[in-house]
Amino acid sequence: MAALSPLLKQATPVVVDHAQGSWIHGTDGRDYLDFTTGIGVTSTGHCHPDVVAAAREQVGKIIHAQYTTVMHQPLLELTEKLGEVLPAGLDSVFYANSGSEAVEASIRLARMATGRPNIVVFQGGFHGRTAAASSLTTAGTKFSAGWSPLMPGVHMAPFPYAYRYGWDTDTAVEFALRELDYLLATRTAPADTAGMLIEPALGDGGYLPTPPAFLEGLRERADTHGIVLIIDEVQTGVGRTGKFWGHQYSTAAPDILITAKGIASGFPISAIAAPESLMSKGWPGSQGGTYGGNAVSAAAGVATLRVIERDGLVENARVRGEELLAGVRKLAEDYPIKAGRGIGDVRGLGLMLGVEFSNDDGSPDAETALAVQQATTGHGLLSLTCGPQGNVVRLIPALVVSSDEIATGVERFGAALADVLGK
Repeated sequence: MAALSPLLKQATPVVVDHAQGSWIHGTDGRDYLDFTTGIGVTSTGHCHPDVVAAAREQVGKIIHAQYTTVMHQPLLELTEKLGEVLPAGLDSVFYANSGSEAVEASIRLARMATGRPNIVVFQGGFHGRTAAASSLTTAGTKFSAGWSPLMPGVHMAPFPYAYRYGWDTDTAVEFALRELDYLLATRTAPADTAGMLIEPALGDGGYLPTPPAFLEGLRERADTHGIVLIIDEVQTGVGRTGKFWGHQYSTAAPDILITAKGIASGFPISAIAAPESLMSKGWPGSQGGTYGGNAVSAAAGVATLRVIERDGLVENARVRGEELLAGVRKLAEDYPIKAGRGIGDVRGLGLMLGVEFSNDDGSPDAETALAVQQATTGHGLLSLTCGPQGNVVRLIPALVVSSDEIATGVERFGAALADVLGK
């Protein structure tokens, strides 16, 4: 008798019977408000009728049309729709299956285009679990430990994590840019540096928005040194942050943009976008894949982008995100760090919200974070933890979430806090 790998740890005990919108209905007969969305994937909510209809129709036409053998209409339509929302100049797209694959495609392209070997990443970044992607990931040792040697040529610079350092944001940005310059002077010369890779808000690294000034500092250095700026929008893209792309809170534009997760409401598809002049510098045969740009996933992607545009879901994410942030910050006033533990920081960007738990000496409190995350399930709210030391609870509603559902989520999160930290 087969069973799932014992290495797979469930964040909740919920077994799904069916789901719709922001709600998961369990086989236990309970209804759960889903503030995990499959880790930011079900952007239009569970089983959006337009997405379901598009996928069903496509299944009846062709399921797998390998796109370097025969082209299919959904992928052409998806590329056209993406062209309407991609940053100016990013007019060439390559499709894969997962975020990790897209990340690896981006660094392959950067290295080929520049003829340089090295990639700079930033402390706390998460870029995937495959060989190269985990080599680029610094959101925790669990993603890369135990199977060295990892891919060489990766160099890490500090991220402006103001709360961790105990500084204001401007001081943290100044420090991180100064340390990046020092890295380029001491470890990876600009002439050896192909790319810099960063998320507009750290995902597994703690739901930390990247300050706009930091992204703009990276853009300035990329331009000065001929380095490719790669922005990983796997989790922050497609409206999640209240802008279509998370980097759009700054003036910095990427040379390569990576997208996945919410682009197809749960169907696996990912992509990188770059100017054709850059994309064409990849070597022949360096891009491809059996399942990349799957026809059913592409059809779901087209439907997803149409729903997001028609229903104003990017703006909904911004407004509902403000409500969520305000609601949780108000709760946090009742649970400051006292008696050794409490809420140290609440931050968010659109519908990405992180609640960091700390001890009274400022050290991370993973025990309390996990206890709160587990308690939310008991109150009918699904949440997750994250952060290199596991002390952040993250809330990730669907872009279709209503104001009433945000209020319900805040109420249930408050009940979980009361269970763990007391009134």
